[in-house]
Amino acid sequence: MSGSLAFDEYGRPFIIIRDQERKSRLTGIEAHKSHIMAAKAVAGVLRTSLGPKGLDKLLVSPDGDITVTNDGATILKQMDVQHQIAKLMVQLSQSQDDEIGDGTTGVVVLAGALLEQAEKLLDRGIHPIRVADGYEMAATVACEHLEKISEGFKVTPKDREDLIRLAMTTLGSKIVNRCHRQMAEIAVDAIMSVADFDRKDVDFELIKVEGKVGGKMEDTMLIKGVIIDKDMSHPQMPKNIKDAKIAILTCPFEPPKPKTKHGLEVKSVEDYRKLREYELQKFETMVKQVKDTGANLVICQWGFDDEANHLLLQRKLPAVRWVGGPEIELIAIATGGRIVPRFEELTKEKLGTAGTVRELSFGTTKEKMLVIEDCNNSRAVTIFIRGGNKMIVEEGKRSIHDALCVIRNLVKDSRIVYGGGAPEISCSLAVAEAAKKISTLEQYAMKSFSEALESVPLALAENSGFAPIHTLADIKSRQIKEKNPRLGIDCLNKGTNEMKTQSVIETLSSKRAQILLAVQLTKMILKIDDVRGSADQM
Repeated sequence: MSGSLAFDEYGRPFIIIRDQERKSRLTGIEAHKSHIMAAKAVAGVLRTSLGPKGLDKLLVSPDGDITVTNDGATILKQMDVQHQIAKLMVQLSQSQDDEIGDGTTGVVVLAGALLEQAEKLLDRGIHPIRVADGYEMAATVACEHLEKISEGFKVTPKDREDLIRLAMTTLGSKIVNRCHRQMAEIAVDAIMSVADFDRKDVDFELIKVEGKVGGKMEDTMLIKGVIIDKDMSHPQMPKNIKDAKIAILTCPFEPPKPKTKHGLEVKSVEDYRKLREYELQKFETMVKQVKDTGANLVICQWGFDDEANHLLLQRKLPAVRWVGGPEIELIAIATGGRIVPRFEELTKEKLGTAGTVRELSFGTTKEKMLVIEDCNNSRAVTIFIRGGNKMIVEEGKRSIHDALCVIRNLVKDSRIVYGGGAPEISCSLAVAEAAKKISTLEQYAMKSFSEALESVPLALAENSGFAPIHTLADIKSRQIKEKNPRLGIDCLNKGTNEMKTQSVIETLSSKRAQILLAVQLTKMILKIDDVRGSADQM
């Protein structure tokens, strides 16, 4: 903010701000109240989307594109948020999505509850820094308690059942829960195909998620290979190639052109014939060079003219043109081939191999896609999602992404906690117990943190149609009586609150990240006590 420092006749400094009448300023408790109100508004929007019975949101973009989702990060990204603190909540959700991939709704609900509790403490005259410090102490207690109640989890390629149950927990709140198990199996198989268990890492570059409108969601499949949105360059070329030897080219099937500016004069019919013969000869040479290596399929990044296309058909050499850069790279990884920039460099060793290359056609439409299967490197896989309309396909992609992220996190850190609000209730009790041993003002902040943690099970109970406070009180008392941290909200009405029996599983890393990220943001917001900006933005 531009301004200048001046002094009055007694030497006291004051600031003259340029365009002061158009500026607005909030300080002290007013600033805190404004921030907390904005954060609560954002958390309130997402609160109804939490859990398996959470509701979806319909978002319309300025272009008229419609998105239907209950993924917290997507909702906030597409909301046109103006308030500066509300924007921080959007970034919080995005951080959780980037870091963990799941739990984007829960983290915003928790941050909103923490700020709501902080407001009560500020009204009682407790300094914001003491509140922030108390929250930090409570977060440490909560994370230590989470590690105590967590359990080890066996992650092996052979034992898929437990992983499928974990993926089903993540997909439970999504639009794809109609074919719940099938989607979970696809996500687990995809991760198991590309996971490196020695390094405890998963390369997401090797998993491609493609979608096509049409068909049922049950038609979604995992392809151990690559699928590209192209078809053969000539309709008479074979649609199914067994034992494919693939030449992957980044040079076009065209006669070479000088790189300099040039003009070519054709003065007679003879000159034209010579030019045509030269082009034909070049095409013949190119096709021969490819055929001589033993290739029976050409994948080209660029196009080629009709004459080259016709010649390829005559020489029985199927070809695909205009394949994008990332797809070319994925095909090269999957088939074990090398990307060749010039025809002269093409050799037998640089060819990729695949068991089958086939063309998929869809219903009555003329759209076709190419599937490259049974590749040399089976670590490159594609998840092909079908759905009745574009919105369902897009939401399917987001759901599968969440499930993939959760399983990847488990490969990295194989500890789990049980879901359904159970870890939050257990941590709330642990923090409330630890608060009793604190003799300073931070005790109040820790108690408030303990209450804020209950916002997640309360929202789950409310969204499932139960009386929230009654349900929470019942489970809290049972957790203390039975000393069982696995008791949570029975969202699906299965008749038991034991989350282990219901197989509601979440990763420890996701829960821990939720608490730490929410506390970091809350601390940051509580430390802001002076806001200056133009009047129309405030």
